[in-house]
Amino acid sequence: MTCHLSWPELTPTGRQFKLNGYTLGDRLRLPLAGMVQASATSTASVDPRVADSFPKDRQATLQQASVFLSGKLADHVGLFSQYSYDGVEHHGSIDNVDLRYANHAGQGSSKLVYGFTLHNNPTVQDVYNTGPAWGFPYASSPVAAAPNAATAIESLGQQVAGLGAYALWRDTVYGELSFYRTADGLFSPLRLGTDHAEDAALKGYPPYWRLALQHDWDHAHHSAMVGAYGLVLDRYPDNTVRSGPTDHYRDLGFDAQYQYITDRHRVSAQLNYVRERARIGAASNASNDLHSLRAKATYYFDRKYGFSVGRFATRGTADDALYNTGEPVTGSATGSPNSAGYLWEFDYLPRRDVRFMLQYTRYNRFNGAATNYDGQGRNARDNNALYLMLWLMF
Repeated sequence: MTCHLSWPELTPTGRQFKLNGYTLGDRLRLPLAGMVQASATSTASVDPRVADSFPKDRQATLQQASVFLSGKLADHVGLFSQYSYDGVEHHGSIDNVDLRYANHAGQGSSKLVYGFTLHNNPTVQDVYNTGPAWGFPYASSPVAAAPNAATAIESLGQQVAGLGAYALWRDTVYGELSFYRTADGLFSPLRLGTDHAEDAALKGYPPYWRLALQHDWDHAHHSAMVGAYGLVLDRYPDNTVRSGPTDHYRDLGFDAQYQYITDRHRVSAQLNYVRERARIGAASNASNDLHSLRAKATYYFDRKYGFSVGRFATRGTADDALYNTGEPVTGSATGSPNSAGYLWEFDYLPRRDVRFMLQYTRYNRFNGAATNYDGQGRNARDNNALYLMLWLMF
């Protein structure tokens, strides 16, 4: 069994490789790899009033080019790191980083795999494909409209440094505890090239916890997981002034995953739900709730032909100060964060390192409403988007 059901979704073998610190196998003299994504997007409605919001619609675009330095560094130390060039913004910066030390104790049914991780994106260290960092869709249009509400846990990538400890006991019980801080000073390489004016400034060392139960059976043809995770943090509203009042966020997530893998047929399903409670000084309300639900199912035949369907929904407390920007496309006339829709994706892999992807996103609701959501005549369905991508790995 390979490490991926279809990259980047990990199989049980791939999860073991990551848990063991990317150290299984021989150390390569030069552990480099590369990736290129080229894409084009067609949005359902781009009339002259909002054309400035879609400057690259229906244009071929170099979406992203990345170089990876990843693999075994020593017997118990390994690294996954990625530096990416954004072809839309024409800017390069650090992407996901996960440096690990891993070891094990005991044998057979009492085996314990444990380790430590230094990373720069909450959930990038996770071994399941349910959380924000590695969840579906694995690629999406960089130029299509997107809802403006997101939880804190999915909004901190490449801005923070996380140091954590994890363990997997008897291939069944998984746990992790990490603490985060602003990625500055000694940790500034973890946000290399990012816009420091927009980066988060955290107060103290916010904790993140993760618990999961997993089980593989029938020679790992079947695998399943149920779990929970959470993050509590205080963030300064102005990252240049690291004193005074902070905005408080408490995120609690529940997730589940199932995979069936054979040489010809591969099936997977993931479910992820996050509830956030926030107290934000600039908000209209004293406190706000935000609920995020994502679900998807995938089928691959012969490792070449794939189909996925996803459901996404965000709902929460209406708040004019947070969500009603007054702008076309991105605004919410009602101040509501509620958005929902479906996503369909077709994949064709003529080789294991080449993927052609066709993806369609359909919105039932966008930024609070199905019709005239921005107060300027734009409907949710106007943001439906067809996305074609060529994805190369080498």
